[in-house]
Amino acid sequence: MEALKIVLQVVLGLVSLLLTLLILLHKGRGGGMSDMFGGGMTTSLGSSGVAERNLNRITVVLGLIWGAIIIALGVIMRFSAEM
Repeated sequence: MEALKIVLQVVLGLVSLLLTLLILLHKGRGGGMSDMFGGGMTTSLGSSGVAERNLNRITVVLGLIWGAIIIALGVIMRFSAEM
């Protein structure tokens, strides 16, 4: 059980780094801090190419994996504390 917990923690760290990088790769959609100070130039909000759609899909899948690992680690820690 302890080995599984360590493996899940390592995988969680890797998935977290990948998820952070993928989120940073997304194109800005405007409406953020730059728009607040007059620096926002929103163009082609509706255009989303194949690469952007694939990036969205990969990000969502990694987010779901991240959430599942968090839940699995919580369950493992909960039941290992009772033993």
